[in-house]
Amino acid sequence: MGLIYQRKQGSSCPKPFPGDILEFPRNKYFSHFGVYYGERDGVPYVAHLTCRDAENKLLLFGRALKSEVKLDPLDLVGKKYKVRNMLDDVHPPRDYYSVVKPVIDDMLGRDVTFDILFHNSEHQATLFRYGIKKSIQIEKVYVRIVPTWKELFEKKKL
Repeated sequence: MGLIYQRKQGSSCPKPFPGDILEFPRNKYFSHFGVYYGERDGVPYVAHLTCRDAENKLLLFGRALKSEVKLDPLDLVGKKYKVRNMLDDVHPPRDYYSVVKPVIDDMLGRDVTFDILFHNSEHQATLFRYGIKKSIQIEKVYVRIVPTWKELFEKKKL
């Protein structure tokens, strides 16, 4: 009989398992996301979508053209994180070793267009784990913005 690991969803800094989505809070509104890759020489790594160079941090209309999937040590990405396998109840996670890890390995170093609304780090993490792009934090923004846009549109101010 195999071991069953129980983790409290969203608990702060639990031991992650390969394929887990990790959330790294950045500020009051947004977090950065990655997928726990596992250890190399005893060092835990995270695969995440990030800007390729430090000079490209300023986004143009929410987009950065020089982005890529990188593999970085967990501590470098962030010391505080939560396991956020937020879609497990709705979408079964894909097998890490036969599907997710090979996809991550294939994506490393490739050019990826970062887009805050349509392809951010959360979209990339859910794409790896579940095979679908979803960003719950952006959906929360839409809930607040869309009614405002609708009102402006109806008043013909947009």
